[in-house]
Amino acid sequence: MTQRVGVRELRENLALLLESNETLEVTRHGQTIGFFIPTPKQSGQDQRKALLEAGKRMDDELIRQGLKEDELMEEFKQWRQNHQLLNAS
Repeated sequence: MTQRVGVRELRENLALLLESNETLEVTRHGQTIGFFIPTPKQSGQDQRKALLEAGKRMDDELIRQGLKEDELMEEFKQWRQNHQLLNAS
């Protein structure tokens, strides 16, 4: 489940929201600007397992958004190339 929160609400309730185990979709003026996908809080869990669990949650969010991983990766690669070109000039 994903909770949608505005920047102001995030700022005002940051500690409480970060304690939640729920994925946050952060918006500004109704537009999504980012996601916070927490790793599960399990005593003794190693970092690798926590990251794998976060990856599973990201997959769930991609499905919810109707996005395909390969398309998203291609868009990111294109953005990165453009960004590198701009920084090189």
